[in-house]
This record gives sequence, structure tokens and C-alpha cells, in this order.
Amino acid sequence: MSDSSSSGGYLRRLGMWDAALIVVGGIIGGGIFLNPGIIAQRTDSGLALLLMWVGAGVLTLIGALCYAELGARRPRAGGSYVYLRDSLGPLAGFLFGWTMLLVIYSGSAAAVATVFASYSAAVFGLPKDSVAPLAAGGLVFVAGINLFGLRLGVQLQNLFTLLKLLAVAMLVVCGLFFTGIGSGHAGSHPIFALDPARSGVGFMGAALPVLFAYSGFTYLNNLAGEVREPQRTLPRALFVGMLLVILIYGLVNVAYLAVLGHAGLAASQTPAADVMQQVAGPIGAKLMAIGIAVSTLGFCNITLVAGARVLQVMGADGLFFRSVAQLHPKHHTPNLALLLLTGWACVLALSGTYGQLLDYATFGDWLACAFGVGTLFWYRKHDRGPVDFRVPGYPLLPLIFIATVGFVVVQSLRDSPVNTGIGVLIMLSGVPVYWVWQRLFNPK
Repeated sequence: MSDSSSSGGYLRRLGMWDAALIVVGGIIGGGIFLNPGIIAQRTDSGLALLLMWVGAGVLTLIGALCYAELGARRPRAGGSYVYLRDSLGPLAGFLFGWTMLLVIYSGSAAAVATVFASYSAAVFGLPKDSVAPLAAGGLVFVAGINLFGLRLGVQLQNLFTLLKLLAVAMLVVCGLFFTGIGSGHAGSHPIFALDPARSGVGFMGAALPVLFAYSGFTYLNNLAGEVREPQRTLPRALFVGMLLVILIYGLVNVAYLAVLGHAGLAASQTPAADVMQQVAGPIGAKLMAIGIAVSTLGFCNITLVAGARVLQVMGADGLFFRSVAQLHPKHHTPNLALLLLTGWACVLALSGTYGQLLDYATFGDWLACAFGVGTLFWYRKHDRGPVDFRVPGYPLLPLIFIATVGFVVVQSLRDSPVNTGIGVLIMLSGVPVYWVWQRLFNPK
């Protein structure tokens, strides 16, 4: 399956390590550099915090294995949209694409681009009013690179991912080997000590920020039409990429705890910069700020590229503008879809509303993942052809993933009914849009 016709006009140019780095780059954005402080506030010890990160990583790995089989069964562009469309019908696929365009991918890209702009402005001494236009400029930059072919975009993505791994390595080495410089060395703040100020705090409050830090593992499936030997490459890349992410997240949190302690981490809004400040002074903090900026820009790159493939397939199905379905004749890239998604993400970044939209739809991303994993049962029943990879432990592992994510979603609805309720309304608003679209553009 190496020809372009079998992948909807895309060219299969992504090898295993390209794909694995996309998995890593699609997950590691700003969450691991910013969220651990929030999670420390909602757990009662360093051990509880580490168990939360590892547990969420194992859950995400289960989801990645399920998506590995889905990608092997449908090795074409579109990812979750295709799986939902095939199993539940075009309305389900449309609702995913609708929410993806309005808030999930666009809001994520806008929010993380703003993190990039904030750190960049701090490094170069730029005024605060430059953050919004700098965020939009970052989005335009990464989108512009990808207009000239996936190969160039992947080279940029690989560079971003390797640089962010370098920043992570610097953070981990400094945290683990130079803890005596900070106030959180083993003698004053044991990593696994109970924090009396937070005794009795439950895990559920920490679940959503941890899951947000792990979101993005499905992005590679959106690019399945451009992966070489996808039936074998997709499962390997998802497995290897997820193991790397779990290892990285675990080591980074151990470094935070080693230097800051659990209480210090809970009090920190920028733990990565605080660790480097204690270990290496202002120069270390500035280097980490640059590393975070690079990491976030890499996340924006893969988010926009992956989302554009969904819009392109929707256009080809008649569920979006037909012009968006066109690929560039030379570069075989969905340039119009990419520009549309980037343009909306820029509007959100400039308007300042992206943060609220991201809050409304964070749970929606994982809800879509749960439904995506659920489509595996439909494929097992209706698609009995040979497949190179099957989820081990089926049906238990997919059921564990669906039940766990479902529990978190229900809890979020109970704990934050306004934000999650608005998120549900955003998704459901796509229902009348779908029927109007069908009547106007696809009349029977």
C-alpha cells in the first residue's frame, strides 16, 4: 500500500521514527511544563502525584493500542472522523469534525501558541501586548511550512521534537543530579512524603489536567494516509511513542519533586522554570523558557497538520466545502483545509476567547477518544478481513478505557456543570448545522 491512490491522493512518506516522533510531539506540548503544579495541589503526596501520571499514561497507552488496530484497519487520512462515520454514520463523523474545527484542535493550537508567545516575549523582553500577535504569527509560520509538502513539515516537526526532548533531558538531569542546590533535596523534602496540607485530597480533581497533558495520541491516525506500510508502522509508532512519553513524564515529575518537593510544586505556576532557576540561575531559567517555547510550537505544528486532514476528508465526503477536499497538485497537501483551520485558530488566539473554549471542550476530546475506541467493537463484527495488528486483551482493555474515560467525563459534568455543559452544547449545535448542510448541499 505504497501508492498514492490507496491513500486518497496522499503520498506515503512517513517512516516509523517519523511517525513515532509525531506521537511524541502531538502529546508533549505545554502541559508537562505547566500542569504538574495544578496536579500537586489536587494530590496529597509525591507518590500520589506520580501514580496519577503513570496511571493516566497506562490508560493512554491502552487507547493508543486500540487506535493502532483502528489505524491498521483503516490506513487512510481522517482518523476518528473516519471511524465514527463508518460505524455510527455521517452525523457522528460530522459532530466530531464540527467540534474539532470550532474548539478542540483550533482551541488547543491557539492556547498552546499563546504559551509559546508568552515565553518568547519573556525571553526577548517584548511587551505584553505583543503576545497575541506573536501567537498568531507562530501559527502562521508552522502552517506556512506545511504548505510546501509533508516532508518539509515532518523535518520541522522532527527538529521541534528533538529540541523539546533535549529541553526535557536538561530538566531531568538538573533535577536529579543537582538537587542539593535547590530547597527540595532529599534531606528537606522527601519525594514520597505525605503533604499534611493536602491530606485526604482525592484523585479525581487531578484527572482532567493529567489527561489533557496526554491528549494528542490520536493525531498520527489522522495522517495514516501518509504513513509507509501503515498496517505495521502505525502500531509500532504508537506503542514506541507512548512508552517514550510515559517515561518522559515520569522522570520530569520526579525531577520536580526532587528539587521543589510536593508542597513547593503545588505552589509553583511554572515548575520547569522554577527548577532551572534554583539549579542554574537566570541562565538556566531562560534556557528552559526557550525549550518550552520550542515544545509548544511543535505541538501547534502537528495539531494543525492533523486537523487539516480531517477537514479534507469531510470535504471529500460532502460534509464540508468541496473545495477543502482538494490536494495541492505538486505537494499533495490539503492547503485550503490547513489555511482554514489555521485562520480560525488565529482568530481565537487574537480574541482571547480560546482559553474558555478550551475549557469547554477539553473533556470533549477524550469523549471523542472513548467513542473512537468504541468503534473497534463495530469493526471486529463487520470487518472480518485480515489485519496485521489486534489489540491484546480484547475486549477487556477497550472496555477499561471506555469505562474510565466515561467516569471522568461524568465526574466533570457533575463538578463543573457550566463549563462542560457549554462544551456539550457546542457539540450538539452541530446537529442542526448538519441537517441544514445536507438539505442545501446534499439533497436527495
